[in-house]
Amino acid sequence: MPLGSLRPSPLVEQATQHLREQITQGEWPVGTRLPGENALAKALGVGRSTVREALRALAGAGLVQARQGSGVFVIATAAATAIAEDWPARLRRAAITDVYEVRMMVETQAARMAAQRRTEEDVAALEEALAARARAASQDDAAFVDADIALHAAVVAAAGNPVLTDLFAEFAPALREGLIGLVEVLGLRSHDRNPGHDTHAELVAAVRDGDGDAAGSILQAELEQTLAHLHGA
Repeated sequence: MPLGSLRPSPLVEQATQHLREQITQGEWPVGTRLPGENALAKALGVGRSTVREALRALAGAGLVQARQGSGVFVIATAAATAIAEDWPARLRRAAITDVYEVRMMVETQAARMAAQRRTEEDVAALEEALAARARAASQDDAAFVDADIALHAAVVAAAGNPVLTDLFAEFAPALREGLIGLVEVLGLRSHDRNPGHDTHAELVAAVRDGDGDAAGSILQAELEQTLAHLHGA
C-alpha cells in the first residue's frame, strides 16, 4: 500500500496516522524493521523531524521500538494494542466512580510524599490555592470545582514527581465533569457555599508541617466521602 504525500496540516498527526495504518492493516507485521527516516520522509512528503516525532508517538503507543544501531521495529499490532488506546479517551468513557477510585489511590500517596518533600514555594502555592478555593465560594459551581481541583493539583505538585503531576492532569477533565454534576444534583453547596473548607485547611497544614500520615489520612477520608456521594448519586 503506497504511503501517499500528506496535506500541509498538523503533519506530525497525519504522519503518525499513516504509519499507524501501515502497521494495523498488516503492511508491516510484528518484527518488521521500518524504512529509514529518509525513506519515510520522502514517501510521506515531509521532513525528517516530522517522521521522527511520528515514530516517537508510535513508540509511546507501544507499536514500535527503536533499537540502538539497528533501526525501528514493529513490536505490536492493532490487536495487541487495543488495550493501550488513547488514555484521555478511555478516561472520558470511564465511570466517574472508577476514575475516582484510582484518583484516591494516587492522590493519597501523593499527599504523603508532598508532606515529606514540600518546599517553601510549594507551601506558598498551597496556601494561595486554599485562599482561591475560599474566594470561589461566591462563584458558580463550575468555578468552585475548578478551584477545588486546583488545590488538589497543588498538593500533587508538592510531591515533586512530574509523572504524578502529569497523571493527575490527565484525570482532571473527567473529575471536573463528574464533580460539577455531583454538586448540582445533590445540592452540596445549597447550605454551605464553601463545603470542606476546614478539611482542606487541615490538609494544607499537614503538608506544611511535614506530617505525611495526617496528610494521607485527611485526604483519604475526604475522597472517600466524595466517592460515597458519587456511588449514591
